[in-house]
Amino acid sequence: MSWIEALILGIIQGLTEFLPVSSSGHLEIGKVILGVNAERSLIFTVVVHGATVLSTIVVFWKDILVLFRGLFAFKWNDETQYIAKLVVSMIPVLILGFTFAEEIESLFTGNMLLVGAMLTITALLLTVSYYVKQYDKEISYRDSFIIGIAQAFAVLPGISRSGATISTGLILRNKKDGIAKFSFLMVLVPIIGANLKDLLDGKLSGNSDINVTALVVGFFAAFISGLLACKWMIGIVKRGKLIYFAIYCFIVGLIAMSYHLFS
Repeated sequence: MSWIEALILGIIQGLTEFLPVSSSGHLEIGKVILGVNAERSLIFTVVVHGATVLSTIVVFWKDILVLFRGLFAFKWNDETQYIAKLVVSMIPVLILGFTFAEEIESLFTGNMLLVGAMLTITALLLTVSYYVKQYDKEISYRDSFIIGIAQAFAVLPGISRSGATISTGLILRNKKDGIAKFSFLMVLVPIIGANLKDLLDGKLSGNSDINVTALVVGFFAAFISGLLACKWMIGIVKRGKLIYFAIYCFIVGLIAMSYHLFS
C-alpha cells in the first residue's frame, strides 16, 4: 500500500465513520477500487479505526470528563446512570464479537454484492427514521439495549454503525442531539476492545503489504477527517437531514452491486 492509497483510505474512513454511510462498506469499496488486498490490510483497518476513536474522544472530551467525575463520585447520579446505559448498549456487540469473531472477519474480503445490499438496508433505516415523528424523550435502558442491537448488526460491511444507531434512536423517539452523542460514545469501548483483542491474538503481525509510512499517513488522515465529520454529523442530526444520506447510500449500494454483477 502506497502513502497515497493510505491517504485516500484514511480520509474515507474518517469521513464515513461518523456520517451514516458505512465506513466499513466504503473502506471495502475503496480497497477494491485501489487494488488493495482486503485480507492482508487488517492492520491498516485497525489503525484508522483507532484514529477515529481518538477523534471522538477529542470532540467529546468535556462530556467524557464530566462522566468520569460523576462516576468517581461513587453515587447513583445522572453521570453514573448514563455510563450504565452505555454499558447496556455494548452488550449485544460484545456477545457477537466474542462468539462470531472469525465469521465476521471473513466478511471483509471486498464482496461488493454484500456491501451494496447492506448499504441499501442502511438507506431504508435512514428513510424510516426521517419520516418518524420526533419527540424529546431521554434514552432509557430499554432503548440503550435496542440501540445496541442495531450496533451489533453494523458489524456487516455496508450497514452504517452511526446510521443504524442514530436511526434506531430516532425511531424510538429519543431527542436528536442526545442520540447523536450517545451513538458516538457507545462505540469507544467496543472498538478499543476489538483492537486489543486482535493485538493479543497476534492477528496484526506478518502484514507485509503495509509499511509504517502508510500507517502513519492513514492514521492522521482518518483522525483529521474524523474530527470534521463528527462535528458535522452532530449538526446534521439536529437539523434532521438524514434523508440525503439515505439517497446516497441507495445509489452507492446499487453501484456496488452492479460492479459485482458485471465486473
